[in-house]
Amino acid sequence: MQHDSDDHRIESEDQLTELMGKKHPLAVDKCRPSLDRYSREFIRRSPFVCVGTQSAEGRADVSPRGDPPGFVKVIDDNTLAIPDRPGNNRVDTMGNILANPSVGLLFMVPGYDDTLRVNGKARLSTDPALLAEMAVNGRAPKVAIVLDVEEAFLHCAKAFRRSNLWSSDALQERDEMPTLGRMIMDQTSDEPVTQEDIDAADTAVEDDYRDRMY
Repeated sequence: MQHDSDDHRIESEDQLTELMGKKHPLAVDKCRPSLDRYSREFIRRSPFVCVGTQSAEGRADVSPRGDPPGFVKVIDDNTLAIPDRPGNNRVDTMGNILANPSVGLLFMVPGYDDTLRVNGKARLSTDPALLAEMAVNGRAPKVAIVLDVEEAFLHCAKAFRRSNLWSSDALQERDEMPTLGRMIMDQTSDEPVTQEDIDAADTAVEDDYRDRMY
């Protein structure tokens, strides 16, 4: 049975509106052109944000950023900054920003079912004064993503309530899947993976977590 045939594709906004209905006026009116007191308070409480970017070729990417609550710095009502901590140096997010500055952010707060969405244009900064304000354990980031806010709005709780994300009853046992080291070894090795290889990979991952968080 063929799925997603051309007969069932939506290819215009008119088709989409006919299917879904018109936008609720409140959903339109809630979008703010800058950060209000509720947005600022949400960001102050958030230890986690997803950063959505797109390359010059239109290839989309979403990358997580996490730190102690309030790690995203609100410079003013129209500007915020996200520190870039040590990672694997893929720099997908920052490379995309250089090609296409349009960025979407999704802020989460543990225990909150609602979220905050912020969209705008981003740039990369190595301003020493800015980076020093975002230091952790005496280590400042090498670069910060600075976002000029174009719109900010609170998003309802339906997705989190459907997923039961914060409920302890919904927690899954991590050992039901292989370790990260094992999975990456399987994905990248053309040769059979030995237990020694797996142990070494798992140790390398944990060493990186311990030594290169900041």
